[in-house]
Amino acid sequence: MSEYIHKSHNVSVLMYHFVCPAKYRRVVFSEEVDRTLKEICEEISKRYEIIFLEIGTDKDHVHFLVQSIPTYSPTKIITTIKSITAREIFAKHPEVKKKLWGGEFWSDGYFISTVSKHGNENVISEYVKNQGTEKQYKILSKKTIQIPNN
Repeated sequence: MSEYIHKSHNVSVLMYHFVCPAKYRRVVFSEEVDRTLKEICEEISKRYEIIFLEIGTDKDHVHFLVQSIPTYSPTKIITTIKSITAREIFAKHPEVKKKLWGGEFWSDGYFISTVSKHGNENVISEYVKNQGTEKQYKILSKKTIQIPNN
């Protein structure tokens, strides 16, 4: 599981859940490709400050639960993961490249969600409120997010 990452000027526990579909939602993940993906991610962890807490495949997409440092934006994390894994999987599994005639492994888009070690936004809100001395905490701003129905 996640651990606190201690740097010279910060301590963090930043986790993200990414879901990345294969290009055209093609079924490209097999036992061999899964094994290669896991090995590539282990190598990425050695070279970058990206820790893979969990990796799961479902034939045409992958779930990555990763932890990283504040100097890596979520975009940098997923760009690093997608570019290295695509290049290496194509190199080691030419049969996959044939299924994806355009030469790209991943779809351009992805899903991302932050993950908390200590709870959801309500739990964190209560924690923040209880940090000050009693009755001194005041909310300066609080947004409610309206999600449009599609």
